[in-house]
Amino acid sequence: MKIILKQDIVTLGDAGDVVDVKNGYANNYLIPQGMALRATEGKLKALETERKQQARKIDQQRAAAREMAAKLQQLNLKVSAKAGESGKLFGTVTSGDIAEALKNEGVTLDRRKISLDAPIKALGNYEAGVKLFMDVTAILKVTVEAEG
Repeated sequence: MKIILKQDIVTLGDAGDVVDVKNGYANNYLIPQGMALRATEGKLKALETERKQQARKIDQQRAAAREMAAKLQQLNLKVSAKAGESGKLFGTVTSGDIAEALKNEGVTLDRRKISLDAPIKALGNYEAGVKLFMDVTAILKVTVEAEG
């Protein structure tokens, strides 16, 4: 019997896969547990339409992420922090501080998407990685300046 999986099942496949299983396994376990549906022509067509829509949506998100990456790579972000005479900061500049500075520039970005190699503890120029989508990343140039 052909069925469409509604959720990931380790021994069979991922959600949305069409698999062939024995009638008893499908009728007595998978379908009553809500893990699968019978693969009728209508459901298979609906599944294919849904996959096409998801692929189109992912392509749109990827294109938007690439535009944002190009914009971020052109930007030289300035972050102000309190610093001592020798250039050491009182505290650190975190990804949250960088996200806040980006917000002031008109770019809304979640702080969890910004990755720093190490905490920024001194004045100077740094680079931060920004993961915008599954396979789209950007390098953001950050300049840490002293306040005042």
